[in-house]
Amino acid sequence: MTDSRRLEASDCQDGGPWNDRQPGALVIACSDGRFGDEVDDFLHRRLGVPCYDRLYVPGGAGALASSGSEFLRAQRYRSECRFLIDAHGIKRVILFFHGPAEDGPAEAVCGDYNRRLPTSTPSAVRRQQERDARQILRDGLGDNVILEIYFCEVTKDRLLRFKAIDV
Repeated sequence: MTDSRRLEASDCQDGGPWNDRQPGALVIACSDGRFGDEVDDFLHRRLGVPCYDRLYVPGGAGALASSGSEFLRAQRYRSECRFLIDAHGIKRVILFFHGPAEDGPAEAVCGDYNRRLPTSTPSAVRRQQERDARQILRDGLGDNVILEIYFCEVTKDRLLRFKAIDV
């Protein structure tokens, strides 16, 4: 039997002050929790992005591409992105894909891509992710929005490495 308890009002703690300024950046990444902390660290330390809107969904940036039979899903997520971009004055969109490096562990392949491409090798999935990145860049997400696309890969030593996707 698991120990579960309902969160009571007395368990809630006050946080810091609310910041009413929109951050101007939107991050789209996979909801896979194995990458979340490292994505945050990469954004803060390497890209100098202190705060940002988040859209974390299965497949990350791949959810915006209509590869395979995912046209309606991609259309829905692109619509959500355009809403955030317009409503929050977003000027910079940072997109992430993830998977194994060339010599990395196969289990690092994005689960959403595994679902969509169940018989594909990790390298075939990576090629599809690169095609999806090109499609997203080609189609864009709105006027005057800068798109940056990165691949978070797991090395054979099980370390995470971020690479700009050169499309």
